[in-house]
Amino acid sequence: MSDSPSTPPAGPADEQAVRRLVPVWLEEAARHDAEAAERARQEWEQGRLSPDAARELADWVTARVTDTGFNEDEGPSRRGPAHVSVADKTAVHRWLAARGHDV
Repeated sequence: MSDSPSTPPAGPADEQAVRRLVPVWLEEAARHDAEAAERARQEWEQGRLSPDAARELADWVTARVTDTGFNEDEGPSRRGPAHVSVADKTAVHRWLAARGHDV
């Protein structure tokens, strides 16, 4: 995803979504690849993400969208910081794109 004239620039709401979701992503990533997650955590704490980490975050947030139109009997429902809406996914992608990442 790249910024285009029809895509507004990342704003404070995007930053808020990213700050809420990155720790959840890093926690989950650590269960799968602790070394890569630690590198990404260090990058995040330094205010940057590598292209690989940015792609991983973009893929993770896309895969974790929980507002899918399912009812409670049909699909996932997750509350709290791990709840990822379509708007959250868009915000994270827009935030990454605003920082020059190709997602």
